[in-house]
Amino acid sequence: MVAAHKVVFPTEGKHLLEITREGPLFIMTMVDKENRFTPEMCKAICDALDHVAEVVDKEELTEAALMTRGQDKFYSNGLDMEKAFSVPGFTDHTFMPMLNKILLFGIPTIACLNGHAFAGGCLMAMAHDYRVMRSDRGFMCMNEIDLPSPLPAGMSALLRYKMHPHVYRSCVLEAKRFSAQEALASHLVDAIAEGVEGTVELGKKVALKIAPKAKSGVFYGMIKEEMYPEISERLMMNAHAKL
Repeated sequence: MVAAHKVVFPTEGKHLLEITREGPLFIMTMVDKENRFTPEMCKAICDALDHVAEVVDKEELTEAALMTRGQDKFYSNGLDMEKAFSVPGFTDHTFMPMLNKILLFGIPTIACLNGHAFAGGCLMAMAHDYRVMRSDRGFMCMNEIDLPSPLPAGMSALLRYKMHPHVYRSCVLEAKRFSAQEALASHLVDAIAEGVEGTVELGKKVALKIAPKAKSGVFYGMIKEEMYPEISERLMMNAHAKL
């Protein structure tokens, strides 16, 4: 299947990510090397999600899914500390609302972990409905305990509700680096494959299998709101507070 033309975000002049389309599948590819989260990257992701939602609604698609991926050895290496924390309230007002937007997105979402997913990258992956992971390179890890850094309530809630208790403990108190095989055994990911291209193809396969569920329209997002009320509430608890 041939991909349609790409739409880049935020602009051609500053290319952080792109959306391509293959039939019912929308593929978000982050292209900023380690894909660290900055105010600009988070806005680009949110704008791209809005673009996909607008297309799905305008075309009244009955099959649709979103897959996110990085390039080479990184899915995302987490926050760009210098740029992120130069903006007051970045975590509460920008990063966690972005996670919430992914968590409750109105069509199926699949994170294709082509490489490392550390800290914020791990959180972004866990906000998706499904995850596939490259088996021969890359780890999932929350390394805040080693920085050291606190883990805000919204981030903690996302991990706690998406992980089994003993896995959550190892993740946040030990900064365990989960290989693909360990992530699969711990139910952090749904499937694994070798190499970047193999993982991307697996991600597409998973996405296309679940895409028909989008026919439920607004109910898909509504059901997710009922699945994750506690996570969403905590992710957004300070989003509208004045700085």
